Amino acid sequence: MTKKTTPEDRFASLVEELTRLDGVEPPGTGRRFGSDALKADGHIFAMLSAGRLVLKLPRARVDELVAAGEGEHFDAGKGRPMREWFAVDPASALTWDGLAREAHAFVHR
Repeated sequence: MTKKTTPEDRFASLVEELTRLDGVEPPGTGRRFGSDALKADGHIFAMLSAGRLVLKLPRARVDELVAAGEGEHFDAGKGRPMREWFAVDPASALTWDGLAREAHAFVHR
């Protein structure tokens, strides 16, 4: 019987892979926004929220991904979607690694 990979497992693998990149900081501790996020040069670029990968990407790219049905604009619970934040749909065929590297490149300019 094969064990199903959880979003937490997938994110942990992503953290392990991406912390090898220049300037990437692993998630820290605490309860503040972004304390459990990957950061590049102090800027959050990827995090896990409610079992979904959330990424900081250019607004046009987020709009493109939303229009393609790959996910939605991320709402941090304030009732309005954030324009440069994308929450990947769990059913999306896009790779987390590829999207996270895209987000890293966006914040690590």
